[in-house]
Amino acid sequence: MEYGLPLYILILDYILGSIMWTLIGRTVLDLFISADSPMVIARVFRQLTDPLIRLFDRLTPKFLLPSFKPLYVAWFFFMVRFYVIPFIYIGEMGLLSFSLEGVFGDFIKSFYR
Repeated sequence: MEYGLPLYILILDYILGSIMWTLIGRTVLDLFISADSPMVIARVFRQLTDPLIRLFDRLTPKFLLPSFKPLYVAWFFFMVRFYVIPFIYIGEMGLLSFSLEGVFGDFIKSFYR
């Protein structure tokens, strides 16, 4: 147990965090790379995120630019990670959040010691 959390909470947070960051990465790629680009990374990001964007299509405002739809969907995953999971687990919102980013931050800090 890392950070005093049960393993299933960490796994769920890692999965949701990975989805959230993939959607954010797709948004950044969409800003700089055209939709019909032959670049492999752009195609992979689109193949991974298109099902999620379609799943949340009914919740996505129609006025939103297509390149910002992945960011809007990522916001839902952020809300679940920051509010819903901690509320279900300990009854508080905003606590115990972002273990994925904490591990990544610890990894980065290890290079500067």
